[in-house]
Amino acid sequence: MLEICCGSYYDAVQAASGGAKRIELNSGLHLGGLTPSLGTLELVKEHCDIQIAAMVRPRGGGFCYCSEDFEVMERDARLLASHGADAVVFGCLNPDASIHREQSERLISIIHECGKEAVFHRAFDCTRSPYQSIELLIALGADRVLTSGLAAKAADGAGLLKELQENYGEQIEILAGSGIHAGNARKLMDDTGITQVHSSCKDWITDPTTIANGVSYAFAGPLHETAYDAVSKELVKKLLESIGEAE
Repeated sequence: MLEICCGSYYDAVQAASGGAKRIELNSGLHLGGLTPSLGTLELVKEHCDIQIAAMVRPRGGGFCYCSEDFEVMERDARLLASHGADAVVFGCLNPDASIHREQSERLISIIHECGKEAVFHRAFDCTRSPYQSIELLIALGADRVLTSGLAAKAADGAGLLKELQENYGEQIEILAGSGIHAGNARKLMDDTGITQVHSSCKDWITDPTTIANGVSYAFAGPLHETAYDAVSKELVKKLLESIGEAE
């Protein structure tokens, strides 16, 4: 399974056109991915034959949520599930970066009540004890966890990813993500035994109004300061071809 990280309806169309079967749907990818709009979700559902895992994340920064943040997350989880998301993605941590049991249990309950899959995202990679964390997620009934093996890039966390897959892969789906592309996906899958990978397949599109009259809305570095990132259909195809060789 190849899952493409998408930040818009346009991205979802590109991912589906490239042959991906599942997307993680967000807004605000430059902030690490935030909750998408219902309009975006509905358009993707109407026009793309693809599974949708919708993000629930009300703000940038970390994953330690106050009561007001969490009220929004509860509401968004139910709305996204009821508007066609196949899965809902979330991550809730305590100030010490351990998994917030009560908040996670509550969201998983809401998601499962709607008949959808509950996915814990890369907040997992901030935790200090991956084994304790994944065992808690299994106990709470989470269906999948997105992780880079507690490393900046999945290739660097391959050793832990392999251990998680071997020890827990029959109890929870392990989805490897961060820095995965056509040049390394097959090796990572072969080395770890993981069969699901998550990738951005990102390219850049120029918007000339990003910087004008001394006013800048740029969020990328100097090479792409007048551009925004978007999914490339061609990069999705290349990644699928590399995974297909492994299969």
